[in-house]
Amino acid sequence: MSNAWCRTVRVVATTSIVVMSAAAAQTNEPPPVFTRARLTSSFEEPGGKLYVRLKLLPRSKLPFATQTFRLPDRALVADIPEGSLVRFTSRHIDGENTVMSIHTVAECKRFQPCD
Repeated sequence: MSNAWCRTVRVVATTSIVVMSAAAAQTNEPPPVFTRARLTSSFEEPGGKLYVRLKLLPRSKLPFATQTFRLPDRALVADIPEGSLVRFTSRHIDGENTVMSIHTVAECKRFQPCD
């Protein structure tokens, strides 16, 4: 009877650990991924939606060189001139890729790691 009780305790303990680790994994968001690009243009659609076009750098390993992202606020790119190198994060919100943060960066030196 003690063997059966020990097995039950092990099963309950293991199940509790799995459930707790799954719950912890759901509450922790992954760290943001920064992507380097060149700001090519920004524009506003007639409906008032703001967009920015970013030319992704070759090492981004994405199939398209220039992609369009939604801007939640014009202030994100207010001080960034077109043609500047930028580093940005984005999320997929309401069916569109949306820029969450963007700032200018220095150009990477050849054969040197970028931050």
